[in-house]
Amino acid sequence: MFENLSQRLSRVVKTMRGEARLTEANTQAMLREIRVALLEADVALPVVRDLIARIKEKSLGQEVVGSLTPGQALVGVVNRELINLMGGEAAPLNLASKPPVIVLMAGLQGAGKTTTVGKLARWLRESQRKKVLTVSCDVYRPAAIDQLETVTAQAGAEFFASNAGQKPVDIARAAIQWARTHYMDVLLIDTAGRLAIDEQMMAEIKALHDACEPAETLFVVDAMQGQDAVNTARAFNEALTLTGVVLTKLDGDSRGGAALSVKAVTGAPIKFVGVGEKLDGLETFHPDRMANRILGMGDIVSLVEEAQRSVDMDAAQDLARKLKSGSRFDLNDFLSQLGQMSKMGGLNAMLDKLPAQMREAAAGADMNKAERDMRRMRGIIHSMTPAERSKPDLIKASRKRRIAAGAGVSVQEVNRLLKQFDQMSSMMRKMQKGGMAKMMRGMRGMLPGMR
Repeated sequence: MFENLSQRLSRVVKTMRGEARLTEANTQAMLREIRVALLEADVALPVVRDLIARIKEKSLGQEVVGSLTPGQALVGVVNRELINLMGGEAAPLNLASKPPVIVLMAGLQGAGKTTTVGKLARWLRESQRKKVLTVSCDVYRPAAIDQLETVTAQAGAEFFASNAGQKPVDIARAAIQWARTHYMDVLLIDTAGRLAIDEQMMAEIKALHDACEPAETLFVVDAMQGQDAVNTARAFNEALTLTGVVLTKLDGDSRGGAALSVKAVTGAPIKFVGVGEKLDGLETFHPDRMANRILGMGDIVSLVEEAQRSVDMDAAQDLARKLKSGSRFDLNDFLSQLGQMSKMGGLNAMLDKLPAQMREAAAGADMNKAERDMRRMRGIIHSMTPAERSKPDLIKASRKRRIAAGAGVSVQEVNRLLKQFDQMSSMMRKMQKGGMAKMMRGMRGMLPGMR
């Protein structure tokens, strides 16, 4: 995401090298580049004008402090203004109301609203320890109610049944009553979407809003719509007074204009962003972290948080104790490491949060191919016997042929896996001896593109 904008802004920084300070002339040239970059990213024109004016006001005449270059100084100004543009700080979900806290989900058809309800239900259960109930008031779209029931079950939340013959307001009132009598903490109400905004849709959503009196009214919008996403959010905000926005499919949008425009246009903060189709693909929106990613600084904090959520800490501690005791790193451990990486979203998801310099190190690599290779490696290890995983030295020519046949790959790919395992084992041995610098050198070549 934000790939095009990040590349443009990194070029702006490089052209500022060698300048002693930020002047009218060099700042004006850089602001022109930034303006073009923002417009190409599909940021709303009024938003671009205001942002450029603020950057110009804050940057002109600013001395370059210490070892900072003018480009870096300008990036500092741009970073601060991007953070302010996107809301300044994370806007938490209002869960302080008397239970059940009612959250009304609105949006157009196809924005990923029902999936987002499932993702939010899972997030509330696992991160906030809440008892969650969901209900569908979408009596128009075929199988909408069944879809919500399915994703709710996957999220581990409760589902309130409804049918297409009921009125949306009646469904909502019945669900609220059920939530109260069964001591639910949060009620998520999924509403009907349309392919475009119309009077019937707005009248229905207003009636639901008035009947439910929700603590949160979240507008779910597809980030890939660009300017249309912002215009739609504005129309809904005028009708309902939105308390927040959820941007879906943000990982599929290389421009990112919606993320930069929606807060300025509607006044409603972005509370969550959706990435991927899995129910764990919902992230709290942090303006400062997003600004860092846009400017190529990466988002290490989010990467660490993702690791804490996804990594099996017991397994990690067991491996650490095993290595400390002097035991050998085996193929069971290697399989576990591959699985942990997959849980974190794979290589693409991890690279997206790394600083630009580290992403450039893997620029020549095909990450999709690397993901496929990782899945193939796991399949090869699963084709081995427990004894072979524990003692890889047992794997000779005849065993390799059997393993290859079981995994549906060639013997050469089994050899490639064993070579990579040997490299990892060597790295682990260096770590056992406390040689961190040696270990880091050993990691070169482990991932595609890293040399």
